[in-house]
Amino acid sequence: MKKNNFILFVSCLFSFSVTFFPAISCRRYNTQQQAQDANEIDRLKKEVLLRVNQQLVEEDVNDIEAFAERKGWQMKTTDSGLRYMIYEKGNGEKASMGKKATLEYTISLLDSTVCYSSALSGPRIIRLGHGDMETGLNVETGLEEGLLLMRVGDKARLILLPHLAHGLSGDGNCIPRRATVLYDIELVSLQ
Repeated sequence: MKKNNFILFVSCLFSFSVTFFPAISCRRYNTQQQAQDANEIDRLKKEVLLRVNQQLVEEDVNDIEAFAERKGWQMKTTDSGLRYMIYEKGNGEKASMGKKATLEYTISLLDSTVCYSSALSGPRIIRLGHGDMETGLNVETGLEEGLLLMRVGDKARLILLPHLAHGLSGDGNCIPRRATVLYDIELVSLQ
């Protein structure tokens, strides 16, 4: 609920800036002054958006850390913010770009809502660096990053921040907007 209130606050702030700043004075501005004012408003908007984004990412990170702690998971974090834990080691080939990876998976939200599963739709086949072989769609950045940390036979949990999963809009189906996503995956094979 905090996120929604914060977003509402920022929306109101932008509405205020767009309607209030031009009406501050009745005097006529010259073109140079108008350009300077517009640049200042743009700078302020960017600054506010940056702060909003930082706040939202910080809240997401706190949610993930609390979730992993409740589960007793010892997760590692990459530079991008991906949380991962290989909980069963395989002894096969290490994943690399260009390889065709076949994986068994369950995708869920942090509230345990299962969104997708290979138990229902079959294994997922991804050519690393090239997208999903079945749909031709791009692969979540965090999923691909996690797969590149694995070997055939590995089982892992990946927690993807929204910017590593489906972003602001979700997937338009089961994954809501700005959702943190949990992948439980097994790298079955590489070709």
